[in-house]
Amino acid sequence: MHILLVADGRSPITRRWLDGLLALHYQVTLVSSHPCEPPEGIQALYVVPIAFSRFTAGGKGLHAGSAQPGLRRQLVKTFRSPFLAARYTLGPLSVRYYAPRFREIVAQVKPDLVHALRIPFEGMLASHTPAEIPLAISIWGNDLTLHAPKTHSMGRLTRQTLRRANGLHTDAQRDLRLAHEWGYPDGRPDLVVPSNGGMDLERVQRMRAALPAELEVRIPKDHTLVINPRGVRAYTRTDTFFQAIPLVLEQSPKTAFVCPSMAGEAQAERWAAAVHADERVVLLPVLSQGQLWDLFTRCPVSISVTNHDGTPNTLLEAMSCGSFPVAGNIESLREWIDPGVNGLLVDPGSPRELANAVLEALNNPEFRERANQANLDMIRERAEVSHIQPKIAAFYQKVLGLG
Repeated sequence: MHILLVADGRSPITRRWLDGLLALHYQVTLVSSHPCEPPEGIQALYVVPIAFSRFTAGGKGLHAGSAQPGLRRQLVKTFRSPFLAARYTLGPLSVRYYAPRFREIVAQVKPDLVHALRIPFEGMLASHTPAEIPLAISIWGNDLTLHAPKTHSMGRLTRQTLRRANGLHTDAQRDLRLAHEWGYPDGRPDLVVPSNGGMDLERVQRMRAALPAELEVRIPKDHTLVINPRGVRAYTRTDTFFQAIPLVLEQSPKTAFVCPSMAGEAQAERWAAAVHADERVVLLPVLSQGQLWDLFTRCPVSISVTNHDGTPNTLLEAMSCGSFPVAGNIESLREWIDPGVNGLLVDPGSPRELANAVLEALNNPEFRERANQANLDMIRERAEVSHIQPKIAAFYQKVLGLG
């Protein structure tokens, strides 16, 4: 089978889904919404820069060695809110602009199946796939709860994409239910598995990597570590996280908070300065997958507090690495966390609730140990890649039947 994958080629989620497709011995051509280096093993790479993606591309990949992309990305970080507002308004127009180019690629590649990872804006572009070619769409956690309602155009194109889809993959039962409300037809194939294609527990152990010395030296050695791997995004309650830090430190002063993907984020730096925690708040740059996995194993508690989410891959990774999850009490996360059994859920807007949950976890190692074993068992049963890949293959076969 030859699959045309429409996705952000820089994304670790894309790379891991792609690894799964290659492990299933599929041929894969990638249409990337962002400039990137061609992933190993694919047939070909095409870049279709929808929704201002050239402005958000980092200093790696096709732009390595140039300072200009980094400057553009810093401007996007600085003016995040206006940029996102413009993207919701003009992004749909860019999809229509690039649709003819996408159809040209499809005609050239002649795939058996097209699969788009995420509705905005990759799925919207892929909705222009000719009717005779089956189309699968993946929903990521905030596609329907955050992005789709933002503007009339976003809602219209979301409905168009779901009506066009021959198959739908979600990482939460909630999103499957919402997708039908947004127009995905009853009776068509669906698949509910993690968006990264499953956790390879052996790979997690094998690929763990130490931090560079210049980062490692910034982490206090005599403190208990709490990690927030979610960064600063439109749907993360990073404000709640920083407001909870002084409340934790009042009772547990030998706690340090490590924050991957927050270095260089102006808002995160202001929040960190405001809590006066000094070296106990460590803002780190984006880490490699192996470095993040290794850091999870060193942090007894992991925080994931958001207003919008499906099944966060960082949540599954934390659970796989023995880091106790404290997360926002939203519908999709209740599919994974049973409060008091394998984690704790809190009001995403309550710093006090978050601080109390962190302290409860830190002060009860026996509770954490029981939860960590339950989480590892859950990952093996529900998210381990050896169980997920056959489900993906069966899903594609069902979608092919609707082409």
